[in-house]
Amino acid sequence: MMAVGRALAEGLGFIEGPVAMADGSVIVVSLSRGELLRVHPDGSHDVIAKPGGSPNGAAIGPDGRCYVCNSGGFRFHQRDGIMHPGLPSDDYTSGWIDAIDLETGEIQRLYDRCGDRTLKGPNDIVFSADGSFWFTDTGRVHRYHEDRGAVYWARPDGNEIRLVASPLEKPNGIGLSPDDATLYVAETSTARLWAYDIVGPGQLRCLDRGAPFAVRRLVAGLPGYQLLDSLAVQANGDICVATIPLGVTTFSPNGNVVSQVEMPDEIPTNICFGGPDMKDAYVTLSSTGRLYAVRWEHAGLRLAFGQ
Repeated sequence: MMAVGRALAEGLGFIEGPVAMADGSVIVVSLSRGELLRVHPDGSHDVIAKPGGSPNGAAIGPDGRCYVCNSGGFRFHQRDGIMHPGLPSDDYTSGWIDAIDLETGEIQRLYDRCGDRTLKGPNDIVFSADGSFWFTDTGRVHRYHEDRGAVYWARPDGNEIRLVASPLEKPNGIGLSPDDATLYVAETSTARLWAYDIVGPGQLRCLDRGAPFAVRRLVAGLPGYQLLDSLAVQANGDICVATIPLGVTTFSPNGNVVSQVEMPDEIPTNICFGGPDMKDAYVTLSSTGRLYAVRWEHAGLRLAFGQ
C-alpha cells in the first residue's frame, strides 16, 4: 500500500530524528549538515543549533531540551540526486550525546564514552517516564574493520551512563511499550526487531546480573533485502519501523506484520506521531531530504515528554 501524503518540507539534507511538537512544528536533525532544525507547518524551517558531526536521533527530555544522538560524522555521496552516507568523516573520533536548548541553541555535551569505552555511533533515543533515557549505538563501519553496536541507558544530568546490551548487529531504532515495561530495538542489517524486559531503572533482564548479556526475545524479522531503521510505537502497542527500501512496517508485539506502507523514497529512516489525535505521522525521507506528512490509521503513543 502506497502512502497518500505530502512533502511538508524539502531540501533538508539527509534527515532523521523527527519529533512532533505541540505547536505543529517538527524537529529534525540533518546528518549531512550537522544541524538541528525546526520545520514549521507552512514548510519553512529554521536552524536551531549546529552541533556538527552527524546528529542522528532526537527526543525531548524532562527539562524541555532536545537530547540528540550524534554519530560523529559521515562522508556523504550523491548519485542521481540521491544522497547516501558512507564511511566516517575525516574528523571522526567518536559519537556523543548532546542536550540542546530549543530557544537559545545552547549545546551541552553530556556523554562521549561509557567508562573506558567511547561511543561509536549513537543513533536513536527514547525517554522513560522517570526521566532517564535509552539509546542505541549502531557502531561504525570503517574501511577495514567494524565497531559493533550496543544499547545504553543514561540520566539526563550527564552523571550516569550504563552499557546494558552488547554486542548487537547495527542496533538502530529504539522505543518503549505503552507501560514502559518493554524496550524494543531494531537491528538494521539483520532486519530483526527485538524486545527486552525492563526490570528497573537502567536494568534489563539478564542471565548474569550486572553483566551486559541481556535476555532478548525475537519479535519479528523480515525476509530478503529489507533493512530496519528507526521506530515509533502506536498507542495500541504496535511498533512502526522504518524499512529500507520500502517504507514503514508495523509489527504487533506478538510478531505479526500488521501492515507495510510504501514511501516515495528509497531510504525512509524514521517516523513520529503528533497532532491533536496523534494520527499525524511524519516520516523522514532521507535520501531526498524531505519530511513527509501522512495521516495514519492508528494513533501514535504520546511520548513521556514533549508534545
